[in-house]
Amino acid sequence: MRLLVVEDERDLAENLKKGLTEQGYAVDIALDGEEGCFMAETEPYDLIILDLMLPKMDGIAICNSLRKKGLNIPVLMLTAKSRIEDKVEGFNTGADDYLTKPFSMTELYVRVKALLKRRDKIELPVLEVGNLKIDLFKHKVYRANEAIELTPKEFSILELLAKNKNGVVTRTMILDHVWDTSYTGDSNIVDVLVGTLRKKIDLPGKGKLIQTVYGVGFKLAAKE
Repeated sequence: MRLLVVEDERDLAENLKKGLTEQGYAVDIALDGEEGCFMAETEPYDLIILDLMLPKMDGIAICNSLRKKGLNIPVLMLTAKSRIEDKVEGFNTGADDYLTKPFSMTELYVRVKALLKRRDKIELPVLEVGNLKIDLFKHKVYRANEAIELTPKEFSILELLAKNKNGVVTRTMILDHVWDTSYTGDSNIVDVLVGTLRKKIDLPGKGKLIQTVYGVGFKLAAKE
């Protein structure tokens, strides 16, 4: 899952990124409203953590802009304001949940997970490709009813492949989905992780699901 944190308090933004990264998410940061709105409208995020009071463009205006453009990304709004009127305004502009500062990181994690589960429940809680099942709620993977243990990044890659079943997913798409924008490492990391994913998914006698499309990327498909 890839998250965007729009927060002008740099220390808080960095702490949120550190904590959420440890939870297995890829996290980008924007330190003002204009940058946050641009990133939210141009990058494929699964959830946005959005401060209400921001320089250049506030959280209400950002949320309004996203919803008017038909972007239904879950938004968890952060604010130092605790008045009911402020929360109502946030919900009326399309925020999905509200967290008042100061807050505990544990509560933030719970709310993030709840919003992601709510979104996945609307979309598709279990993805299936042949005899491979991916439970998005529980982060569980089964091949022919046998459980398979994956790392968070392996799971994210498999989820992306499954959501694009029978279609080609490029290395750039995988990098954008699994790593944040600050990643400057070797792009071969995608091939390395797809290789370890293959070893776990494509076991002998069960058929190969992960296919390489040479010069382009990868595809998840069950052979007829």
